[in-house]
Parts: sequence; structure tokens; C-alpha cells
Amino acid sequence: MHVVILPWSAFGHIMPFFQFAIALAKVGIEVSFVSTPRNIKRLPKLSSSNLETQILFVELPLPTLSGKYPLREGGEAIVDIAAENIQYLKIAYDQLQYPFKQFIARKMPNWIVVDFCSYWAADIAKEYSIPLLYLSVFSDFPSSIAFRSYEARSFHPGFYGENASGIKDAERVARTMAACRAALVRSCTEFEGEYLNIYRKILGKPVIPIGLLPPEKPDGKRETLDGIWRKIFEWLDNQEEKSVVFAGFGSECKLTKDQVYEIAYGLELSELPFLWALRKPSWAVEDNADVLPAGFRDRTSERGKVCIGWAPQQEILAHPSIGGSLFHSGWGSVIETLQYGHCLIVLPFIVDQGVNAKLLVEKGLALEVDRKSDGSFTRNDISKSLRLAMVSLEGKKLRDRAKEASAIFGDENLHRNYIASLVEYMRNGV
Repeated sequence: MHVVILPWSAFGHIMPFFQFAIALAKVGIEVSFVSTPRNIKRLPKLSSSNLETQILFVELPLPTLSGKYPLREGGEAIVDIAAENIQYLKIAYDQLQYPFKQFIARKMPNWIVVDFCSYWAADIAKEYSIPLLYLSVFSDFPSSIAFRSYEARSFHPGFYGENASGIKDAERVARTMAACRAALVRSCTEFEGEYLNIYRKILGKPVIPIGLLPPEKPDGKRETLDGIWRKIFEWLDNQEEKSVVFAGFGSECKLTKDQVYEIAYGLELSELPFLWALRKPSWAVEDNADVLPAGFRDRTSERGKVCIGWAPQQEILAHPSIGGSLFHSGWGSVIETLQYGHCLIVLPFIVDQGVNAKLLVEKGLALEVDRKSDGSFTRNDISKSLRLAMVSLEGKKLRDRAKEASAIFGDENLHRNYIASLVEYMRNGV
């Protein structure tokens, strides 16, 4: 069986689609993973030669736009561009439909699996009589809420708004869902079975959980880490178990200077040991002199580390000294963090993150940082939340719930069984 997979050009989507491709390949499915050249080159190396023979990486060059669209060369994913230019990335992405159609006509796969953005794949699948599956990289709850609920508009108004591509994101989702044979969801009944049932009723067609696709746990070897990160891990080795807060907001949350500074002051005020993986903001000067408040590094050097740029997140989360995570509540990071049973302190910003935060708080797995009515937050809000979750007696229940959740989020056999059930569905063709 041959399955073609096409994710949207954001690494919050590309990586779970990549993990899905690996999961299929491990059970003998031939997979064609389609994206742009630069995005494919940035994927992690496959862990075995067997996977290399099962997964074909198909590079479709991103079309060049005319001068009126400010999409710079090399801007092939959201991480490469400013937030206001994402609409232009969608214009270029939509033009991939023409080489994608040629590839499908040549290969004639058994199934096509797409993301929300590529609504045009529905016509291609129909023309060649190939069944289409929609894969939601979010949990089922935010997917169904975003599709139906007015409340979701407050978290992601752009989902319903106009953009230069000429089609709203909500319309992309609606067209893709209408054409798909079934909806695949990166979730499991053990975590949110009640919402999966609601989603099936809303959609009126099969909704198939594929498991949480937890990434493979690191082997603990540090030979591949550079000198800076080796020193940071030596520092982690000297911290008490479950004592360190890991702070990170990924590559797609474009934090303002005020937001970065309030987070910094909040970490300082908490008096907790911390490790902060901070992407260099677009507003920062060349030498990073203004990325952090004046004197911050000196004042916190003994109990905190800040790394600006790439960070080995899996290795960090796997370290025994990490006890909690301050992050945006993106679904992929939720899975990676609860896999190790760390408590969650969530500060949502974009897309599904606000609804994820509500779900996690509802299930007793997270503490959300307080915000003012205008959405802003203060250093005191950060500090208070960190101390409550990490060290207070009141937060013990939260810490215990996170440990319990690791039995689900970290159960590799459980999630392999979900993939096996999906493959059986695909082999039967119904």
C-alpha cells in the first residue's frame, strides 16, 4: 500500500505529519512525504535504513510570487517569515497543486492524507478516484470547537477572516472535511474519548484517532551536542530532580519585546531554577544585546540558563531535573511534555493554543497564566503561576495528575495499536 502525505508549511504541522509517516513506515506502508526542498532538508534524520527504504521524500519547489507579494526567498515555512506574511505563503502553497497533481497522476497511490490548507487536493483525489483523508495535528477537541464554535473566534480570529489567498482558513477546513473519507486525529480515546464522540456526531463520518504519535525518546548520548549545550546539560545534572522549569515558545509564536521581558522578569521573580530556549526575535539587534532585560543574565546566572536559538527539546524534557514547562500549549509540545509527566504552565498565543489550554485546565493537567482583559500578562502573573505549579502544596494535585497522564502519553504500545487499527481500515478500503 502506498500513501501520499502532504502537510501545511508550518513545522507545527510538518513534524507531526513526519512522525505519522514514520509510524506508517514502521508497519510496512510505503509513504511519499511531500513538501518543499528547504522544509524537507530541515527534517531530522531517519533512525534506521529500513525507514529510508519505506519513506520517499518528494521535493516540490515553492513557486516564486510576483513582486507585489512580500514573501522573501527561502521563506518556505511560517518560521521563516513575519506573521503578517503567512497569507502570502498560502498563495505560493496553493500553487503546489499543479506539480502535486502531476505526481499523483504518475504514482497513483492508494490513499492521500492532507492537512487543512490543501483543500484543492480534494479535486485531485476525486479526478483520480483516490480516497482522501484529513489529518488534524491538533487534538480532537480544538478541531471540533474551531470548526463549530463562536468561542474559538476569540482565540484565532484570522481563521474566519479574509486574507490575500482569497479563501478563509475556515473554508479550507470545511472543503477538506467535506471531501475526506474520514478524519484522522492525533489523539486517543484514553485522553478525550468524550470529545471524539462529539466530533463524530458533528462531522457525520468516521473520526479515527491515530494515537498521540509521541516522538522517540532520546538515547541519552550527548556526543552530537555542541560545547554550549554540553555545559548546559552538565548544569542540569547538578540540579535537584524535578526542580527546573523549562521555558520555550517554539518558532511560530512571534513574541513582542514587552512579552519577552515580562517572561524574563517572571522567571527571575519566581526564584526557581530555569532553562529558557528563546528563539531570536525579529526585533532584536545583531549582537542580541537587547533580547533580555539589562543585567538579567548576571542576576540569574547561578540558577538559570538562557539559550537563544535552536534547542534539543526532546533531550531537555527527558532530563530528570526538569519538573515543569512554561510554554504556549501547542498540541505537539503538550504531548512531548506529558510524555515525561511534567506539570504544565500554559501561556497561549495563537491558533489552537487557547482552546488547548482550556482543555488541559479542565482535565486538571495545566495551570494557565492569568491575563488582563486586553490579553496582556505581567511578570507577577508568570511568577505566581510558576511557584503555584512547581513548589506549592496547592499545586501538588496538578503535579500528580501530570505524572498519571504520562502513563497514557508515554505508552508507545498504546499508540502503535492505534496505527495498526488505522492501517486495517485503510487496507479494507472502508
